[in-house]
Amino acid sequence: MGKIIVTEFVTLDGVIESPGGGEGFKHEQWSFAFDRGAEGNQYKLDETLDSAAILLGRRTYELFAASWPTREGEFADTFNSLPKYVVSSTLDNPEWTNTQVLDGDPVAAVSKLKAEIDGNIVVHGSAQLVQTLIENDLVDELRLMVFPVVLGTGKRLFGDTSDKKMLRLADSKIVGEGVAILTYRPAQT
Repeated sequence: MGKIIVTEFVTLDGVIESPGGGEGFKHEQWSFAFDRGAEGNQYKLDETLDSAAILLGRRTYELFAASWPTREGEFADTFNSLPKYVVSSTLDNPEWTNTQVLDGDPVAAVSKLKAEIDGNIVVHGSAQLVQTLIENDLVDELRLMVFPVVLGTGKRLFGDTSDKKMLRLADSKIVGEGVAILTYRPAQT
């Protein structure tokens, strides 16, 4: 059985919108204002090398599919070759290598995917999908790279939930220019 790992670049006020740009957000590329340092870069590479598959919402998929296939290097090569699953009711012909569309009920589709794949199924960005996964207790680990900035506006990581979601801090470290990497797992109740 696979593990759903959500990995996000997030501001201190919970914004995950457009950390790398491409969405027309007034603060896009906000993560580039900070150096993650060698340790932070290695963390992201190791995370990708340890992935069995990538899970994305349609909007994030379209942004990634427009930029990653032309990039080179170990991270890009791995990212491009991994199996990719997109939760979407509107995407018909995904062109990015190894991409499959999961349509229908997203909770059922992701639950089935989790049962079929061994290893880490990593979700990048994809705010709406992540909120659905959190609401339905499908997230096994939440990895937050928290940048020391407050934007005051933008799509937030956490939306409304039907009940509280208890988490426990599994790991933390500071890299680069004060970027905190926080790893949370669901708390056992």
